[in-house]
Amino acid sequence: MNGDPFQETMYIEENAYKNDMVSLIFSLKEKVGALAKVLRIFEEKGINLTHIESRPSRVNKNEYEFFINLHSKNTPALEEITKTLRNEIGATVHELSRKKKKDAVPWFPRTIQELDRFANQILSYGAELDADHPGFKDPVYRVRRKEFADIAYNYRHGQPIPKVTYTEEEKKTWSIVFKELKTLYPTYACYEHNHVFPLLEKYCGYREDNIPQLEDVSRFLQSCTGFRLRPVAGLLSSRDFLAGLAFRVFHSTQYIRHGSRPMYTPEPDVCHELLGHVPLFADLSFAQFSQEIGLASLGAPDEYIEKLATVYWFTVEFGLCKEDDAIKAYGAGLLSSYGELQYCLSDKPEIQPLNLEKTASQKYPVTEFQPIYYVAESFKNAKEKVRKFASTIPRPFSVRYNPYTQRIEVLDNAKQLKNLAESISSEIGTLCSALKKIE
Repeated sequence: MNGDPFQETMYIEENAYKNDMVSLIFSLKEKVGALAKVLRIFEEKGINLTHIESRPSRVNKNEYEFFINLHSKNTPALEEITKTLRNEIGATVHELSRKKKKDAVPWFPRTIQELDRFANQILSYGAELDADHPGFKDPVYRVRRKEFADIAYNYRHGQPIPKVTYTEEEKKTWSIVFKELKTLYPTYACYEHNHVFPLLEKYCGYREDNIPQLEDVSRFLQSCTGFRLRPVAGLLSSRDFLAGLAFRVFHSTQYIRHGSRPMYTPEPDVCHELLGHVPLFADLSFAQFSQEIGLASLGAPDEYIEKLATVYWFTVEFGLCKEDDAIKAYGAGLLSSYGELQYCLSDKPEIQPLNLEKTASQKYPVTEFQPIYYVAESFKNAKEKVRKFASTIPRPFSVRYNPYTQRIEVLDNAKQLKNLAESISSEIGTLCSALKKIE
């Protein structure tokens, strides 16, 4: 421990901070019956676990980590259970929620390597599927999803993203989605998306018969804007996803939707990521905008994270903008959905001007077409409005990203401000010199 207060919390999970939920992570040595003994302890205390998931330990290869949720009404018995787990079972226990002070600044990563801490604290899906998921009753698909989840769970920052040999069934699903969407882009997609897409075809293997590899796409994005992809097993919390953007890291799934319903997915998949999100991350202005949103989220109060996530949903995921005399889509959820891309620009949904005060509190469905979309005066106007909204988030400090050290710097003392001023002075000097040379 180096005394940095922002590095004291090892695990972050959005549900851990809800008033009615307590979360634990504990590690057990890999042996038959180990988990059963632990569950028996909770059963004897009459405690019902609302969520449990496991993964190989990141610290000890012969151990497994278990993440559990339980209702806060069980808090009185928690201290005794924790003591039993440590003393009788030999488990290493991390409690996530009870020690969080009401007015404390939520933990956030300070270095790009610290994304390893939460990148697999997913909220849903991953290797497990809900009963209404199209692939729930398909054992082959479920096994395949675990393979993808294992890649994400074992990934660490700095490693090349493992390449995947996609099956013929998976390539067939991609082909259907790719072919149909590509016919719509010239008419429905915004200029920025259409400008980048041919480059992805040229340099990243975007083809009807080929699912691009995340590593190839990530290298391309780094060369364009400094953004990179990181594999993730499923849906992250809003706070964790936005924190990645602060480092110009986009958490991307690597699996593909179930082949029985190629035009539908209840979750982000590789079609959504590569066809919807990636093209705009190659745009310099959008990349800068995305990072600013991520930086605004760091240490923000929970209620503002919820508002920021809603704004992100109606802009970056499902946003529309005016372009010349037409309305175009720039939201990734639209640009990766053949059906909704046509639906959003028909006369069926409600279309309203982008008003972020109203948008931030708008409820929305996750697994069906949106009943309402917000249209900005331009793509640039949408980015400016979201930037302005993000600047209203209250924090007792400001932050900046240092691209040379890949660290978040908290600007809360004179030394940090002096370093920032010197950096700005150097950049202004370069700007003035360049302006003189082109006069």
